[in-house]
Amino acid sequence: MNKTSKEIAVKILKANNYKLTKQRQSLLNILAIHEDRYMELTELDQLMRQEYPKMSYNTIYRNIKEFSEIGIVEENQNENDGKTEVKLDCNERHTHHHHFICNNCGKVRELQMCPLSFFSEQLPGAEITGHHFELYGLCADCKQLMGEK
Repeated sequence: MNKTSKEIAVKILKANNYKLTKQRQSLLNILAIHEDRYMELTELDQLMRQEYPKMSYNTIYRNIKEFSEIGIVEENQNENDGKTEVKLDCNERHTHHHHFICNNCGKVRELQMCPLSFFSEQLPGAEITGHHFELYGLCADCKQLMGEK
C-alpha cells in the first residue's frame, strides 16, 4: 500500500523530533487538500485562522520554514508577483526534482529530469553551488479548454 504524502510528512516530522500538534496537523491537512498546486502563504494563513483565529502569521511561517528544512514542503517565489508559495511535496526518497506549473489552473506536475548537467557542461571550470528551475505554461487540460473557446 502506498503511503499518502500526509502520512509521509508525519513520519518525517516525528523522525526529526517534532511534535505533531493540532496546529501542525491542521497545516498538513490544508496542504494535503491542495497538494496538486502551490498555495500563497496568505491563503494558508487565512485558512488556518478559520480554525485558530488567534494564531499568528509568524507561527504559521515558522512551521512552514521548519517543514521546508526537513523536506516536507517546497517553497516557491511566484514568477508574476514574487509572493512566497508553498506545496506539500515529500516522498520517502525525497529525490531532487523540478516542476511544471500551469499558469491558468495552478496545478503542479513533477519533472523527472534535472537540466543542471546541460548548464554545467557550458561552464567548464565553474562550481555551481545551487539552482532553481521550473517550467510555466498551460497544462494539457487548460490548453484544450482554451482551444475550445
